[in-house]
Amino acid sequence: MNQDLSILHLVLNASVVVQLVMLLLVVISVSSWAAIFRKLFALKRVKALNDDFEREFWSGTSLNDLFAAATKNARESGPMERIFASGMREFQKLREKHITDASTLMDGARRAMRASFQREMDVVEINLSFLASVGSVSPYVGLFGTVWGIMHAFTGLASLQTVTLATVAPGIAEALVATAIGLFAAIPAVVAYNRFARDIDRIAIRLETFIEEFSNILQRNVGAQSASGH
Repeated sequence: MNQDLSILHLVLNASVVVQLVMLLLVVISVSSWAAIFRKLFALKRVKALNDDFEREFWSGTSLNDLFAAATKNARESGPMERIFASGMREFQKLREKHITDASTLMDGARRAMRASFQREMDVVEINLSFLASVGSVSPYVGLFGTVWGIMHAFTGLASLQTVTLATVAPGIAEALVATAIGLFAAIPAVVAYNRFARDIDRIAIRLETFIEEFSNILQRNVGAQSASGH
């Protein structure tokens, strides 16, 4: 009985529809795990790059030197460095146009940084919606396979004169495997989604804090230059 009810035996003897559901769930699960590992390494890289740039930013290096380095290493820089570069670029463009109004300079720099911030967050949030979909849909796909399998099992039992637990158990067990695979696909996706969403919120808060701090530094520089000009 144990050998007949092994997982492999149940999968191989399930109906075609249930087997297709199981195959779909296995593909979804593999894709989900691949997305989880990609996102895990991507977020670690983002955090490391942000840490490195923030350490350099507060080390006393001049803004012009930081901007030159950020422009040179644009492809390898992190979100915080790219946001800084976009703000500095817009600020310098406005200064080159001989705009001296402090509010105009600061509004331009802030708008550039906010636009860059939104682009960076769009990149960081890639695959989150996929994990959310896997976590919410997979159990229902597995449940569909289970319901179909049970219907198929009871249809096959209709022609029997006597029905015992031994005759019902294999068909039901085959159907329940689909639900088990659906949960196996959904649970890691939900756990990973919650963790990544929390990590991305922290990254967003950190980037927004940097935008405000950098804006304050630019405003002080504009005020100092205006005072020296007068």
